[in-house]
Amino acid sequence: MPASALPNQRPVDLGPLDIALTPGGDGVLYARSPIELGSYEDRVTLWLDRWAALRPDQIFLAEREASGVWARITYAQARAKARRLASALLARGLSAEWPLVILSGNSIAHALLGLAALYAGIPYAPISPAYALAAPDFTRLKSIFGLLTPGLVFAEDGAAYAQALAVAPETATRLVASAPPLGAELLSDLLATPETAALDRIESDVGPRTIAKFMFTSGSTAAPKAVITTQRMLCANQAMIARALRFLASEPPVLLDWLPWSHSFGGNQNFNLVLAHGGTLYIDAGRPTPDGIAATLANLREISPTLHFNVPAGIEMLLPHLAREKKLATNFFRHLRLTFFAGAPIGRATYETWNEAAAAACGETILAMSGYGATESGPATTFWTPAIRAEGGVGLPLPGAELKLTPRGEKLEVRVKGPNVTPGYWRDPDATQQAFDDEGFFRLGDALRLADAAQPRQGFCFDGRVGEDFKLATGTWVSTGPLREACRAALAPFAQDVVLTGAGQPFAGAFVFPNFAACKSLGLDPAATPVEIVAHPKVRAKFQALLDTFASATGGSSRRIARLILLSEPASAAAGELTDKQALNAEAVLTNRADLLPGLFSATPPAQVIIAAATPAEHRQDFVIAK
Repeated sequence: MPASALPNQRPVDLGPLDIALTPGGDGVLYARSPIELGSYEDRVTLWLDRWAALRPDQIFLAEREASGVWARITYAQARAKARRLASALLARGLSAEWPLVILSGNSIAHALLGLAALYAGIPYAPISPAYALAAPDFTRLKSIFGLLTPGLVFAEDGAAYAQALAVAPETATRLVASAPPLGAELLSDLLATPETAALDRIESDVGPRTIAKFMFTSGSTAAPKAVITTQRMLCANQAMIARALRFLASEPPVLLDWLPWSHSFGGNQNFNLVLAHGGTLYIDAGRPTPDGIAATLANLREISPTLHFNVPAGIEMLLPHLAREKKLATNFFRHLRLTFFAGAPIGRATYETWNEAAAAACGETILAMSGYGATESGPATTFWTPAIRAEGGVGLPLPGAELKLTPRGEKLEVRVKGPNVTPGYWRDPDATQQAFDDEGFFRLGDALRLADAAQPRQGFCFDGRVGEDFKLATGTWVSTGPLREACRAALAPFAQDVVLTGAGQPFAGAFVFPNFAACKSLGLDPAATPVEIVAHPKVRAKFQALLDTFASATGGSSRRIARLILLSEPASAAAGELTDKQALNAEAVLTNRADLLPGLFSATPPAQVIIAAATPAEHRQDFVIAK
């Protein structure tokens, strides 16, 4: 059905989504799609085989070289190289007990090694570059190496990853593509390996239950867990997505994508979506950060994607450039069928600005949609469609997924079952046992709620992380998910993100990461530093006014922010405050900046605390700066 949720929306062929609800005992609610999933492939490499045969000269992957020129590889070339590498991996004795670890970011070499491991039935683990580059003591990386016992560790740039390679186990082979440290093998040597008959024998044994990857959870203060990701999970999840995005069957996707392959959104959903449908993936070295956005903009001036995947912060960072630069906007929207965001809800103002930018550039609005999932579910579990009107909704179950919503306090904890769900955590039987309930549903740790119980086809809304909710001193529970998004919306566009706190306190408070670019638009010097920005009287006045309005418009203590602190120091990936997809890790932020908490809740707060006008006058103070 062509979607037309907005006037003059560019048509896109989407499959139907539906929901069947079944009540259980003790308030439990089961939700599934009544639409059958149907058959699907039993191993990922069948996609590469198919397109190498049908479209051998089709560009599969492209990345910019140091010279700025796009290096490209076709489906036929990718298959031939991946199979030679697979033979080389088998010759080195790799297995589930001695897997491949990839330290590098997204690249053609990374993709070829991953595909080689899939051909050979050898699990591989793409590791966040933050663990191997930004971490000062490699604590998490050492923990990962200890858990996996890798047989081979690959780092594309041997010089950049030299210290990380040095902490790899002595039993692991070091492999690099360039600048090899002493004793490391070169990727070019492995690529020279001839394809062997042993590969055909091994490949015939690779099936749906074969481990494809170990995907690591982000890990805040605890060590990351290795999510067992099977061939069935990846193949089933693409079949589920294809039922919703029906146009992919006739329109091979073109992506320019930065989302990291060490995360399920980029590495499982997006990479495999391109591979499954014979599309082209341009690897974007940019990031939605003040320093990284320039590379993305340069790429978008050349590449016209048909799909755009991003996090809300990335979309928000693109929008001012699309408004200012007509040629950029025209090229970006020229062939775009839809944008898909995940990781957080998108604000109403951002959604409206997105539509305005699209209409100005191409005369049509472009569908923006979202969904819900997790590393342990492949990731996609629900999709939002234009028929769903609920703001902040995450949609309806995809075909093949079954949800179980279990009362936990005032919330419904979501659990999931389906062919896209992990069998557990590698070498961690206790965590695996705790993750599943007695009916075999995986506990995701999140809460969902029906947007409208009387109209279940309006789907679900995200209701926060169950473990992040806290109780005030009054005994009132604070639902952090909805309150955080309401606070972000109230402070938009001047707040990039917020972290809530207040367990055991009389009110809820927030750490606020300002949007420095938006703050400068208040009349500040374009060269102002973060410290200067949050100290500026105009910025102070703006946040005070926005907080006052938000506090006066909301209800009781569980639905309002009474105090906040502006942070001049951005969230740190090295300190675990940012995940690979640039999402905040609230627990790490609160842990790393715990010295600010006493002042936030003090009876005589320091000047750096902003207090809403609706709170008692004796607690009111002016504010300055927090780092």
